[in-house]
Amino acid sequence: MSDNKTKPTNIKIANFIAAVEHPTRRADAHTLDDMFRRVTGWQPRMWGPTIVGYGQYDYTYESGRTGSSLATGFSPRKANLVLYIMPGYADFGHILDRMGKYKLGKSCLYINKLADVDIAVVEEIVQAGLADLGKRWPVSAT
Repeated sequence: MSDNKTKPTNIKIANFIAAVEHPTRRADAHTLDDMFRRVTGWQPRMWGPTIVGYGQYDYTYESGRTGSSLATGFSPRKANLVLYIMPGYADFGHILDRMGKYKLGKSCLYINKLADVDIAVVEEIVQAGLADLGKRWPVSAT
């Protein structure tokens, strides 16, 4: 069995965000960092070289595979902002309908820029995702 590729690192969050080239994406990253800190109550930690994560959960699948992952977080990528809401969005359509412009991945939400969405609804989806994750696996601060 292989290890998770995305693991906590010692990269400093401030340095990572400061290095985001696009000024709008960098400003959005600051806003998201403030919002995630406030909503979760947790200090961030880098997961891999590009994901700002808040909290952590440990899992064991029926297959026996175990591991740890960030509970929630974001990444300011070149193409868009990626929000990680674990374990996904299956039951959150009633919230997403109010958010604005976005695209869905398996457990990712893709946003071009924060100006395209209602940040209060983003906060709501982060809270709902953490509550849902907490029903499946123990979640803690990292």
